[in-house]
Amino acid sequence: MMKQHMPSPRSAQRGISFLGLLFLGGILAFLGVVGAQVVPTVTEYMSIQKAAKKAAADGSTVPEVRASFDRAAAVDYFSAIAGKDLEVTKVNDRIVVNFAYDKEIHLFGPAYLVLKYRGSSASGRATH
Repeated sequence: MMKQHMPSPRSAQRGISFLGLLFLGGILAFLGVVGAQVVPTVTEYMSIQKAAKKAAADGSTVPEVRASFDRAAAVDYFSAIAGKDLEVTKVNDRIVVNFAYDKEIHLFGPAYLVLKYRGSSASGRATH
């Protein structure tokens, strides 16, 4: 009769413990909650970027650019900044709209996540 080798119970167990699983679940839940609060601010930033580019293309004076931006803000439902907060300049006979704003997300107690958004209607274009 041949003896079969049985692995010891200690070496056969692999994986994560219950406490480890709870800890990992807590971290994933925290990241999910923070992510759910960050995604809308990124979407808002993209809407503001689009509105800034449209305002720069539509307007020829500072008041026209700001009015165009405010109309886009009303349509896209964002309120982080308004036309009065824009920096409107002219570069090589082209209107350039710059903007900057911060968003704070409360995490817990005195801890906040601060997102600093900056953008320009001229971003992504080569300047000569």
